[in-house]
Amino acid sequence: MKVKSNDKGSKMTIDKLAIMVAKGFANVATKEDFKSLEARMATKTDVEGIKNQLAGMNKRIDDFAETKVSKIMYKGLESRVQKIEAKI
Repeated sequence: MKVKSNDKGSKMTIDKLAIMVAKGFANVATKEDFKSLEARMATKTDVEGIKNQLAGMNKRIDDFAETKVSKIMYKGLESRVQKIEAKI
């Protein structure tokens, strides 16, 4: 059985095969690549958590603003209650 080669007249040697395999592994991710990716993902998770907290705070502030009694209204009600209490 004859081995086909890329170059006419040249045969595949162990050295050529080793070079081909080394080139194939040149683009494989390393442990350091995964560590940096994990760190970026953790940061993204932290940012999402902060966004959720801010959204909750904004909702509470909006609810407070909608339900709060104005100072003018409070003073008017206070004077009315004082007059009623004085009559009793």
